[in-house]
Amino acid sequence: MPRVSQDHLDARRRQILDGSRSCFARFGYEGATVRRLEEATQLSRGAIFHHFKDKESLFLALAEDDATRMADVVAEQGLVQVMRNLLDASNGSPALGADWLGTRLEVSRRLRTDQEFRERWAQRSEQLTAATRARLQWQKDAGNLRDDVDIDVLTAYLELVLEGLLSHLAMGLPAQHLSPVLDLVEESVRRHRTH
Repeated sequence: MPRVSQDHLDARRRQILDGSRSCFARFGYEGATVRRLEEATQLSRGAIFHHFKDKESLFLALAEDDATRMADVVAEQGLVQVMRNLLDASNGSPALGADWLGTRLEVSRRLRTDQEFRERWAQRSEQLTAATRARLQWQKDAGNLRDDVDIDVLTAYLELVLEGLLSHLAMGLPAQHLSPVLDLVEESVRRHRTH
Protein backbone atom coordinates (compact mmCIF):
# COMPACT_ATOMS: atom_id res chain seq x y z
CA MET A 1 0.00 0.00 0.00
CA PRO A 2 1.49 3.41 -0.96
CA ARG A 3 2.36 5.80 1.85
CA VAL A 4 0.42 9.04 2.04
CA SER A 5 2.61 12.14 1.89
CA GLN A 6 2.78 14.59 4.80
CA ASP A 7 1.49 17.31 2.46
CA HIS A 8 -1.59 15.19 1.76
CA LEU A 9 -2.14 14.56 5.48
CA ASP A 10 -1.75 18.28 6.24
CA ALA A 11 -4.19 19.19 3.45
CA ARG A 12 -6.73 16.67 4.75
CA ARG A 13 -6.37 18.03 8.29
CA ARG A 14 -6.91 21.58 6.97
CA GLN A 15 -10.00 20.39 5.05
CA ILE A 16 -11.41 18.89 8.26
CA LEU A 17 -10.70 22.01 10.31
CA ASP A 18 -12.18 24.37 7.70
CA GLY A 19 -15.30 22.26 7.20
CA SER A 20 -15.86 21.65 10.89
CA ARG A 21 -15.42 25.38 11.66
CA SER A 22 -18.59 26.18 9.71
CA CYS A 23 -20.41 23.23 11.31
CA PHE A 24 -19.52 24.22 14.89
CA ALA A 25 -20.32 27.87 14.13
CA ARG A 26 -23.72 27.00 12.71
CA PHE A 27 -24.86 24.27 15.13
CA GLY A 28 -22.74 24.78 18.26
CA TYR A 29 -20.72 22.04 19.89
CA GLU A 30 -23.65 19.81 20.84
CA GLY A 31 -25.43 20.29 17.52
CA ALA A 32 -22.34 19.46 15.45
CA THR A 33 -23.18 15.79 15.14
CA VAL A 34 -20.87 13.34 13.39
CA ARG A 35 -23.28 13.27 10.44
CA ARG A 36 -23.19 17.08 10.19
CA LEU A 37 -19.38 17.04 10.47
CA GLU A 38 -19.27 14.50 7.63
CA GLU A 39 -21.47 16.75 5.47
CA ALA A 40 -19.49 19.90 6.31
CA THR A 41 -16.09 18.32 5.63
CA GLN A 42 -17.28 16.06 2.79
CA LEU A 43 -15.37 13.22 4.46
CA SER A 44 -16.35 10.04 6.26
CA ARG A 45 -16.26 9.72 10.04
CA GLY A 46 -13.32 7.35 9.62
CA ALA A 47 -11.35 10.00 7.73
CA ILE A 48 -12.25 12.70 10.28
CA PHE A 49 -11.41 10.62 13.32
CA HIS A 50 -8.24 9.28 11.78
CA HIS A 51 -6.88 12.82 12.31
CA PHE A 52 -8.68 13.64 15.57
CA LYS A 53 -9.31 11.30 18.52
CA ASP A 54 -12.87 12.53 19.08
CA LYS A 55 -15.19 15.50 18.59
CA GLU A 56 -13.72 17.27 21.64
CA SER A 57 -10.19 16.95 20.23
CA LEU A 58 -11.40 18.25 16.87
CA PHE A 59 -13.09 21.26 18.46
CA LEU A 60 -10.06 22.00 20.63
CA ALA A 61 -7.75 21.79 17.58
CA LEU A 62 -10.08 24.14 15.71
CA ALA A 63 -10.19 26.61 18.59
CA GLU A 64 -6.40 26.40 18.90
CA ASP A 65 -6.03 27.03 15.16
CA ASP A 66 -8.23 30.12 15.48
CA ALA A 67 -6.29 31.29 18.56
CA THR A 68 -3.08 31.03 16.54
CA ARG A 69 -4.63 33.13 13.78
CA MET A 70 -5.75 35.67 16.39
CA ALA A 71 -2.27 35.74 17.92
CA ASP A 72 -0.81 36.43 14.48
CA VAL A 73 -3.14 39.43 14.06
CA VAL A 74 -2.22 40.62 17.57
CA ALA A 75 1.50 40.34 16.84
CA GLU A 76 1.18 42.45 13.69
CA GLN A 77 -1.64 44.87 14.53
CA GLY A 78 -2.67 44.51 18.18
CA LEU A 79 -5.61 43.05 20.09
CA VAL A 80 -7.88 45.98 19.23
CA GLN A 81 -7.53 44.96 15.56
CA VAL A 82 -8.79 41.48 16.45
CA MET A 83 -11.81 43.18 18.04
CA ARG A 84 -12.32 45.29 14.91
CA ASN A 85 -12.18 42.10 12.81
CA LEU A 86 -14.81 40.53 15.10
CA LEU A 87 -17.05 43.56 14.59
CA ASP A 88 -16.56 43.34 10.84
CA ALA A 89 -17.45 39.62 10.94
CA SER A 90 -20.58 40.31 13.00
CA ASN A 91 -21.59 42.92 10.43
CA GLY A 92 -21.14 40.46 7.55
CA SER A 93 -17.58 41.28 6.46
CA PRO A 94 -15.29 38.28 5.98
CA ALA A 95 -12.28 39.86 7.80
CA LEU A 96 -11.89 36.83 10.04
CA GLY A 97 -15.11 35.23 8.89
CA ALA A 98 -18.44 34.73 10.59
CA ASP A 99 -17.49 31.08 11.14
CA TRP A 100 -14.48 32.19 13.17
CA LEU A 101 -16.73 34.38 15.30
CA GLY A 102 -19.14 31.49 15.83
CA THR A 103 -16.33 29.21 16.95
CA ARG A 104 -14.98 31.85 19.36
CA LEU A 105 -18.44 32.36 20.85
CA GLU A 106 -18.75 28.58 21.31
CA VAL A 107 -15.35 28.55 23.07
CA SER A 108 -16.61 31.27 25.44
CA ARG A 109 -19.78 29.30 26.17
CA ARG A 110 -17.87 26.10 26.88
CA LEU A 111 -15.44 27.95 29.14
CA ARG A 112 -18.41 28.93 31.31
CA THR A 113 -20.07 25.52 31.36
CA ASP A 114 -17.36 22.85 31.03
CA GLN A 115 -14.67 22.61 33.73
CA GLU A 116 -12.62 20.00 31.86
CA PHE A 117 -12.64 22.10 28.68
CA ARG A 118 -11.66 25.16 30.73
CA GLU A 119 -8.63 23.32 32.09
CA ARG A 120 -7.56 22.10 28.64
CA TRP A 121 -8.13 25.53 27.09
CA ALA A 122 -6.13 27.37 29.78
CA GLN A 123 -2.98 25.75 28.44
CA ARG A 124 -3.70 27.12 24.97
CA SER A 125 -5.08 30.57 25.77
CA GLU A 126 -1.71 31.77 27.04
CA GLN A 127 -0.66 32.16 23.39
CA LEU A 128 -2.99 35.14 22.90
CA THR A 129 -1.97 36.70 26.21
CA ALA A 130 1.72 36.34 25.33
CA ALA A 131 1.16 37.89 21.89
CA THR A 132 -0.76 40.79 23.44
CA ARG A 133 1.93 41.36 26.06
CA ALA A 134 4.69 41.26 23.40
CA ARG A 135 2.82 43.70 21.14
CA LEU A 136 2.30 46.10 24.06
CA GLN A 137 5.99 45.85 24.98
CA TRP A 138 6.91 46.63 21.38
CA GLN A 139 4.58 49.66 21.45
CA LYS A 140 6.08 50.78 24.76
CA ASP A 141 9.62 50.46 23.42
CA ALA A 142 8.57 52.55 20.41
CA GLY A 143 7.24 55.25 22.75
CA ASN A 144 3.62 54.78 21.67
CA LEU A 145 2.23 53.20 24.84
CA ARG A 146 1.32 54.99 28.03
CA ASP A 147 3.98 54.39 30.64
CA ASP A 148 2.00 55.01 33.81
CA VAL A 149 0.29 51.60 33.73
CA ASP A 150 2.02 48.22 33.90
CA ILE A 151 1.90 46.09 30.72
CA ASP A 152 0.27 43.20 32.60
CA VAL A 153 -2.55 45.54 33.66
CA LEU A 154 -3.00 46.80 30.09
CA THR A 155 -3.00 43.22 28.82
CA ALA A 156 -5.72 42.24 31.31
CA TYR A 157 -7.69 45.39 30.41
CA LEU A 158 -7.65 44.59 26.68
CA GLU A 159 -8.56 40.94 27.31
CA LEU A 160 -11.53 42.03 29.44
CA VAL A 161 -12.69 44.36 26.67
CA LEU A 162 -12.42 41.45 24.20
CA GLU A 163 -14.50 39.19 26.47
CA GLY A 164 -17.07 41.98 26.89
CA LEU A 165 -17.28 42.39 23.13
CA LEU A 166 -17.74 38.66 22.70
CA SER A 167 -20.56 38.67 25.27
CA HIS A 168 -22.18 41.61 23.49
CA LEU A 169 -22.03 39.79 20.15
CA ALA A 170 -23.19 36.50 21.70
CA MET A 171 -26.33 38.22 22.97
CA GLY A 172 -27.04 39.43 19.44
CA LEU A 173 -26.88 43.08 20.43
CA PRO A 174 -26.25 45.68 17.70
CA ALA A 175 -22.59 46.05 16.84
CA GLN A 176 -22.51 48.70 14.13
CA HIS A 177 -22.07 51.51 16.69
CA LEU A 178 -19.09 49.92 18.49
CA SER A 179 -16.25 51.09 16.24
CA PRO A 180 -15.97 54.43 18.11
CA VAL A 181 -15.87 52.43 21.37
CA LEU A 182 -12.85 50.54 20.07
CA ASP A 183 -11.29 53.87 19.03
CA LEU A 184 -11.67 54.94 22.67
CA VAL A 185 -10.12 51.69 23.93
CA GLU A 186 -7.18 52.13 21.57
CA GLU A 187 -6.74 55.74 22.61
CA SER A 188 -6.83 54.79 26.30
CA VAL A 189 -3.64 52.72 26.03
CA ARG A 190 -1.70 55.21 23.90
CA ARG A 191 0.90 57.54 25.25
CA HIS A 192 -0.24 61.15 25.10
CA ARG A 193 2.53 63.51 24.18
CA THR A 194 2.47 67.14 25.16
CA HIS A 195 3.85 69.55 22.61
